Amino acid sequence: MTTLPTHYDTAITTADRAALVASPKVKLRRRRIVIEHPDPRTGELLLAEALGAVDRDALHGLLSQLTKASAVARKPDQGNLAFMVSTLKSIAPKDSLESMLAAQMVSIHVAAMRCACRLACTDDVQQQESLTRAQTRLARTFAAQMEALNRHRSNGACAITVQNLSVQDGGRAVVGNFTQHASLVAAQPGLADAEAITA
Repeated sequence: MTTLPTHYDTAITTADRAALVASPKVKLRRRRIVIEHPDPRTGELLLAEALGAVDRDALHGLLSQLTKASAVARKPDQGNLAFMVSTLKSIAPKDSLESMLAAQMVSIHVAAMRCACRLACTDDVQQQESLTRAQTRLARTFAAQMEALNRHRSNGACAITVQNLSVQDGGRAVVGNFTQHASLVAAQPGLADAEAITA
């Protein structure tokens, strides 16, 4: 059994990363965020690692923003907050940018589900149209955020795989595996056959 680090400044080892799946839960007590763990510093470290926060200030700032976004009837909601933190953990942000984007994605999803609930509960045609427009905007925003996260994680690279290739008389073919950035191929169509690559 792996023991968890006891100090906040202790680095997490590879063996401890498995424990991040079961990282500390967050509870609301008297409008305060509490990280449930026997050792508060270890709890903060584990949760910060799971949420992609670089330090204590980033962690508590992110939790505070999620708490505000979880509000139902202007009061922070424990169930929404737990869902948001859990979903953020599952996205597994690797840095601050991913952490902020993932938090926005989770918040947009919660807002979209609230909108869907209101849409299902109204018979007023004008409200239905308004809610449908809002739902559509939220869904498009979420899709754009997913795309942005994927671009950030791949450093903007887009691999192109050629599955079928036919070479006519006098033509040249590339042999081997290569990755070509999509914008270069679009800008210079002859670039792919400019140089043969041997496997």
